[in-house]
Amino acid sequence: MTLDEKILYHQIHPVKLAADWGATPLALYWFWRHKPFKALLAAFVPAILASAAVIEFANLEPYKNSSLGLYMKQNMTQEAQSVRLIGFVIMAMGAWLHRLSLIPAGLAVVLFGWTRGLRWLSRK
Repeated sequence: MTLDEKILYHQIHPVKLAADWGATPLALYWFWRHKPFKALLAAFVPAILASAAVIEFANLEPYKNSSLGLYMKQNMTQEAQSVRLIGFVIMAMGAWLHRLSLIPAGLAVVLFGWTRGLRWLSRK
């Protein structure tokens, strides 16, 4: 498996997903408290460590060969990943500004980034 494939398929590994989704509430808490350094550490250190560990040690072939892997190959473009990041930024801004409505709005953007390729969402 190439490094590019590992970078793509590691995104659906349970360790990576747990690191990303598990760190987000803590990061939002620190943004809410106006502690940007702690917030950024909470958001990115677990994600980076999980990515490095999964890319280095995990067998990603089963993920590549799964239906979710096929979905990732076809739909998880740089644009989709940017949409997911923008969603996180919206959530962080909501926490920083104490605007609770922005947190679920940002989450919706993240989820759209993940699911925008599903047939029921697209007109393909």
